[in-house]
Amino acid sequence: MTLSGKTAIITGSNSGIGLGIARELARAGADVVLNSFTDSEADHALAAGIAEEFGVKARYIRADMSKGAECRALIEQAGGCQILVNNAGIQHVAPIDEFPQDKWDAIIAINMNSAFHTMAAALPHMRRAGWGRIVNVASAHGLTASPYKSAYIAAKHGVVGMSKTVALETAEEAITCNAICPGYVLTPLVEAQIPDTMKEYDMSRDEVVRNVMLARQPSKEFATVEQIGGTAVFLCSDAAAQITGTTISVDGGWTAL
Repeated sequence: MTLSGKTAIITGSNSGIGLGIARELARAGADVVLNSFTDSEADHALAAGIAEEFGVKARYIRADMSKGAECRALIEQAGGCQILVNNAGIQHVAPIDEFPQDKWDAIIAINMNSAFHTMAAALPHMRRAGWGRIVNVASAHGLTASPYKSAYIAAKHGVVGMSKTVALETAEEAITCNAICPGYVLTPLVEAQIPDTMKEYDMSRDEVVRNVMLARQPSKEFATVEQIGGTAVFLCSDAAAQITGTTISVDGGWTAL
């Protein structure tokens, strides 16, 4: 399939899952707008590399996803989009009675509120274009829970709920809104945690991956950023035109338990 002629904005996309999604959308022919809260030469070089590799237009726009005005400005600065991928997110782990208020506020703002602001700003552009796809990157934790992750789980459940609401509001238009719910994904950040975890548990790499990191993932394999990206491309395809207001789990069976 081709997404040629479509512009995709992917928040939180200078590394990890966001970058993987941006690359797969570009591979499918979409012009892409990368985003994060930094504004370095490396960020802009990343966009230039995608443009050269896939023969599409690509650029980087800085915006702080903790600030609603900057979320909305990202959409306008990009000139709108037909594809919006809300991926930006952060995490903090602590018992709820010890959870720092500033961490709670930041996680809710970046992981959930940003999706509200970008969708509100992008929908008028999609309506003018007569076509749109919204893909919200939620989590297995948008469907289930774990201890010590109250803010993250609240935010991701909120993203799933917002996705359903937007889908109903656009149900009679050529616009869909869905959430991808990954389990554990092998990103550079996760890879970097493995050596320290091996030392902490005095385990081999395979033992740490299977018995610690993927304890709740029945496949005992990480999902890859390419697989998440491929799922996003599918949701943007004509084959997915009647898929809206739902979640697609890419979690190795986690939420089947």
